[in-house]
Amino acid sequence: MAMDPAARRWSLVAAGACALPLLRLLPPALAAVLAGVGLLGAVSAFRRPWPSWLRLVMTLALAAAVLFAFDFRFGRDTGCALLMAMLMLKCGETAHLRDGRSLVGFGLFAAFAAFLQDQGPITLVLAAPAALLALAASQRLAESEAGLEAPPRVGPRLRQALLAVAIALPLALAAFWLFPRLPSPLWGVPENALAKTGIDDRMSPGEWIDLLADDSPAFRVRFFGAPPPSGQMYWRGPVLWQFDGRTWTRWDGMSYLEPPQVDYADAAVRYEITQEPTERRFMFALDLPESVPEGARLGVDLSPIAARPIRSLTRYTLESAPPVRFEPELRRATRDMALRLPAEFNPRTVAMARAWREEGLDDAAIVRRALEMYRRDFSYTLAAPPLGRDSVDEFLFDTRAGFCEHYSSSFAVLMRAAGIPTRVVTGYVGGYRNPFGDYWLVRQSEAHAWNEVWLAGRGWTRVDPTAAVAPERILNTVNDLGDGGGGGGMRPMLDIGDWLRRGWNDLVLGFDAARQSLLLQPFGIERASGWQVGLAFAAVAGLILLASLLLMLRERAPPGDPVLVAWRRFTRRFARTPVPKPAHEPALAWAWRAAEALPADAARIRSLTARFVAARYAPAQSEAGTDAALVRDLRRFRLSSRP
Repeated sequence: MAMDPAARRWSLVAAGACALPLLRLLPPALAAVLAGVGLLGAVSAFRRPWPSWLRLVMTLALAAAVLFAFDFRFGRDTGCALLMAMLMLKCGETAHLRDGRSLVGFGLFAAFAAFLQDQGPITLVLAAPAALLALAASQRLAESEAGLEAPPRVGPRLRQALLAVAIALPLALAAFWLFPRLPSPLWGVPENALAKTGIDDRMSPGEWIDLLADDSPAFRVRFFGAPPPSGQMYWRGPVLWQFDGRTWTRWDGMSYLEPPQVDYADAAVRYEITQEPTERRFMFALDLPESVPEGARLGVDLSPIAARPIRSLTRYTLESAPPVRFEPELRRATRDMALRLPAEFNPRTVAMARAWREEGLDDAAIVRRALEMYRRDFSYTLAAPPLGRDSVDEFLFDTRAGFCEHYSSSFAVLMRAAGIPTRVVTGYVGGYRNPFGDYWLVRQSEAHAWNEVWLAGRGWTRVDPTAAVAPERILNTVNDLGDGGGGGGMRPMLDIGDWLRRGWNDLVLGFDAARQSLLLQPFGIERASGWQVGLAFAAVAGLILLASLLLMLRERAPPGDPVLVAWRRFTRRFARTPVPKPAHEPALAWAWRAAEALPADAARIRSLTARFVAARYAPAQSEAGTDAALVRDLRRFRLSSRP
C-alpha cells in the first residue's frame, strides 16, 4: 500500500530524531557524510525516489567509507556505524507503508544501539524524545493503513504516544530496579573507551601526550573525613619495573611474592572511588593503601589490582595512610629487578651516575644531586621533541625538556646506574574539588609518573623528579595541567554538569548487582540473592500487570451497551464470507478488507463502521440520537448477495 505524504513526513522526522544519539558518537567527518546522505534521501522521497542502481552504488560507497573511517576493524563501533549508514540510505526509500514501518523500527534500533557506546545522560535526553516520535509515527502509519485522514494537529498524537510510554513506565522501572543483574554488561565496554583507557601498564617517552591533554574523568573520590592536601594526593596505579632501553613495563614474575612489610602512620584516610571503565584490572589508591575491597588484592609493590577487568563504572572503598617505613628489608629478587638495566643503552647516563658514586656520595646525596640537576637545567613542556634509541641520554644531555614520562624514566635509569634500587610508579596526582557535590574529580590530564627509591633504614621512598622543575619554567602548550580552576566564567557550569553526571552515575550506571541486593533490606533481607530479587521483580511485575488489566476492564463497555451488541451482531453476518472479523483486528482495518472483498456492500460497510468508531471512541462529538439510529441501521444490515 502506498504511503501518504503525512505518514512519510512522520516516518522521516522520527528516523532523523532516532539517528541523532548515534550520529554524535561517530567520527565527525563520517557523521557529516551520513547525515548528508539521509537529508538527500528525505528530499528525494518527496520528489523522485532513487533508482535501484544508485542505491546499490551508494550502499557500497558508504560501507567502504565506514570501514575506512574505522581502519577496517570489525567490531561494535564499526557495526553501529554501518547500521547508521543503512538507516540513512533507507530514508530515500519510503514509497510504501512497509517501508515506513521498516524505517521507524530501524530508527528505534539505532537509537537503542547508541547506548552500547555511551550510557550518559546526553544519550538519554536525545533518545527519549526520538522514541516518542517513533511511537507517534507508528500510530500514523497504522491510521494510514486503515484509510484514516491525518489530524491537523501534532499535539494530540504526541499526547497519545506519551500516554503509551507512561503506561509502560512502571513496568520498565520495576525491571530496572529488580530484574537480576549480571556482574558486568554483556557487551563489555565501548571500543572508544578502550582507546582512551588512561593509565596503561607500559610507558615510553612521549606516549602520554594525548592522555595529558584529555580532560575526561578518570575517577571521582568522596572522602569520609578531611581530605589530605591536594599536593599530597598521589593516586597509586601500576608500578613499572622492567626497562628495555626505551619502554617501562610491569614485572610479570612478581605474582608469587607476598606483599612487603609496611609501617603506616596513624593518619589514616578512608574514601570511596568511583572509577570509569578501563577494561583493565588496575585500581587506584591514595599512597599507600592499607586495605582493598573484597575480591581485590595488593601486589608486591602495593598497587591495588581488581579481580576482573573493570568493564563498567565501579565503586570501591579504601583506606590509606602515609608510610613510615615501606619494606625496610629488601628481598633479593626485588633488589635484582630494581637494579636491572639493559646493556649498551644510554652510556652517557650510566657514566654520569657512576661518576657521582665515585665521588663518595651516599644514596640520599645522589638523589639530591639528580633533583638539583633537574631543577637547574631542565624545563617542563608537553611539546617535547621525539627521542631515539638512547632516549635517556638524549633527554639528559640534548633536549632537556619534557614531561613526567621523561623525568621519571631518566631518574630511574640514573639511580639504577648508581646502584640505588628504583622503580617507576604511574597513576594520577592532585584533583579538583567540586563544590556542588563535595567530591574530588581526577581527570585523565592529571596522569602522572613518579619514582620510588629504596633507602636503607627507610625502605621505598617517593621521589617526584617532575616536581623539582621550577613552576615558572613550565611551558604548558596544551592546557593548564591539573588546573582545577580552569574554565574561567564557565567553571560553575562545568561543575554543575559534572555533578549531574555523577548523580547519573550513582543512580543509573552505578546501580549494580551489589547495590540491587540491598534493595530488600526494609523487608528484613540484608543481602538479597539473585532468586530473591527475581521473585520480587515477578511479584511487582504481576501487580502492575494486574492493575493494568483492571483498568482495561473498567474502560470496556458494559455488556448491555446497545451499540456494542448491535455491532457484534453486524460482524457475525460476515462469519461465512471471505472476510470474517477476528476479535483482535481494528474495526477500520477490517472494514477496509471487507469493502475490497465485497464491492457491492463496500459503501455501507465503510459508513456503518465509521459511525460505530465515532460512537465508541469519540462519544463527545456524536450528536444526540445518533446512537439509536446507528443501532437500527446495524440491525437492518443485510449482505447484498452471498459470496
